[in-house]
Amino acid sequence: MHERLLEIDGSLLLALDALLRDRNVTHAAARLGITQPALSARLTRLRHVFGDPLLTPAASGRGMTPTPHAAALQPELTKLIERLRDFTNAAQVFDPATSERVFRIAATDNPAAILAPDLIPHLNTVAPNIRVALMLPDKPRIAASLEEGEVDLYLGLAECIANGLIGRALFDEEFVTAQRRGHPRGKRPFDLDEFCSLDHLLISADGGNFTGMVDEALAGLGRERRVTVSVQSYALATLVLMNSDCICTLPRRFLQRFTSSLDLFEPPLELTRFQLSAFWHQRVSGDPAHSWLREQVFLTAKAQGRSAN
Repeated sequence: MHERLLEIDGSLLLALDALLRDRNVTHAAARLGITQPALSARLTRLRHVFGDPLLTPAASGRGMTPTPHAAALQPELTKLIERLRDFTNAAQVFDPATSERVFRIAATDNPAAILAPDLIPHLNTVAPNIRVALMLPDKPRIAASLEEGEVDLYLGLAECIANGLIGRALFDEEFVTAQRRGHPRGKRPFDLDEFCSLDHLLISADGGNFTGMVDEALAGLGRERRVTVSVQSYALATLVLMNSDCICTLPRRFLQRFTSSLDLFEPPLELTRFQLSAFWHQRVSGDPAHSWLREQVFLTAKAQGRSAN
């Protein structure tokens, strides 16, 4: 069966609407901003699609008269055009105050632990009806996840940039060393000997590892430390720190949340700072909802930077 819908496009619908409203080719062409011959060509196509003349010359010799078929189409045509306008405008409008959209942000424990405690309350205030899913990224296919819309935003390191992705730096971060309040060693600054002799806690994203970037930096000095506890979770790390004599070296923005229970110190060795960035696929760059989400993440990171100074 022939599908007539394949022969209909927006220009034909608007042409028919204008003709039915004005019942005059000259006036309808002016309404559409096209020439009379162009409108006549569209009317010819419409007659072919519907198998009906649709409009015939009026008996008075002035203007045109709708056929019964065209008259029956007009009310539904008006509704259809309004619905199409709503449809085409939907992607261009985003109201955070009323939106119920679900946003999916992929982030490992590190950036999630740094940003989420400030980002989520902020989003709840400015967009109370949205929902946010914080997800662990499948790094080998993160670019595909962003392109396919499975993930809206990825928070990670600049090394994760891939073709088709756009990245923007959020902040540079440094590391500090933490111990519990009332630690038996007191509050004096660390020297390298004491740092290496104490029990250390390490966060292992993969689970079960007892070496990391601190150990690599120590190895460059011909030194090593004693890592006695390895955990996968930032939340668990702080609980262990608060209830043991372990020390731990983690990002400053994360640890400064716990200064009522932890003392923070500059580590006695040079550690490389890292830059956290937000990534998205270029196909959503112009989407108002995505633009809004990115802006909220940028604002949160900027506010954290001010509070850290």
